[in-house]
Amino acid sequence: MRDLLLAIGLILSTGLSAPAFEVEQERIFGDPDGRELTILSTTDVPAIAPVLEAFASANPDIRIRYMQASSIEVYRAIHDEQAEIDLVMSSAMDLQMKLANDGYAASISPDPGGLPDWARWRDQLFGIGLEPVLTLASRRGLGDLPPPRTRRDLIAMLRENPALFDGRIATYDPQRSGVGYFLISQDSGQSEGFWRLAEVMGRLNGQLYCCSGEMIDDLRAGRITIAYNVVASYAARYAPDDPDLIRLVLEDYTFAILRSALVPVNAPDPKLATDMISFMLTPEAQRIIAASAGVAMIPGTGPRPSVYMRPIRLDAGLLVYSDQLRRDGLLAEWNAAMVQP
Repeated sequence: MRDLLLAIGLILSTGLSAPAFEVEQERIFGDPDGRELTILSTTDVPAIAPVLEAFASANPDIRIRYMQASSIEVYRAIHDEQAEIDLVMSSAMDLQMKLANDGYAASISPDPGGLPDWARWRDQLFGIGLEPVLTLASRRGLGDLPPPRTRRDLIAMLRENPALFDGRIATYDPQRSGVGYFLISQDSGQSEGFWRLAEVMGRLNGQLYCCSGEMIDDLRAGRITIAYNVVASYAARYAPDDPDLIRLVLEDYTFAILRSALVPVNAPDPKLATDMISFMLTPEAQRIIAASAGVAMIPGTGPRPSVYMRPIRLDAGLLVYSDQLRRDGLLAEWNAAMVQP
């Protein structure tokens, strides 16, 4: 009898336990009693809300349960826990590609609209928005110094003014942020000069952050002067009219990452999730998304990318640094640059 009660207790506790992945925000859109579409995403609620509201308005019989989490938590929810989610959206392109490549994404057939070939992978992973990755600077903090135009300019400015920038340059922490890790993997492959920049940041006690929003908050508060690798839509949302904020599109290269969407193989309602992807690729939704990011993924739906922007393609090359040995090696090199005697 005692063994039976223990077994029942174990079953009940397992069934009632909360998901192990951490949700930062959750919000319901549409009819509270409607057919449910569950979305797990890295995008802040205020940024995606206009798109979700438009889809709910066009489909008044649905209920959208939107959960926001970090890119690493989004990956864990699908890869480690096989959570029952209808639609997954993330800006960590390498983690999304790994989910698709490892068999966690269903093959679907949304209406692609004008989606470029480089913004989709097979029938499993679809770009839904293009996000420039900028360097931000404070006019007050720079004083009379001219804003850098390239990474070489940035390195020279930091080296020549150590007292001004000590503890006042920031970037993502690649060990806490999936997007941060992805960006250093791309930077390191694009330019050897990136490691010189990392070493300079390390000597100047560079500050590491989990999120673009926190970097922007500290930049506006005067606690830092430069934030390297900030997702542009956060600057548009957190500080749309701040005259102190300089948005730098570095002329040697400025990456533009894709926010991408996939439908997990165990999605409870893959048809509704596919309809949502089709909607996000319509000109109406793309104009909303482009207004937030400041640049259009699909031509004709918003501002054209700068000539200095390099969109990162959705392809198998994104998997290179998902290998654990390569990941460990890259993080070891990063730590050696950032943590100096």
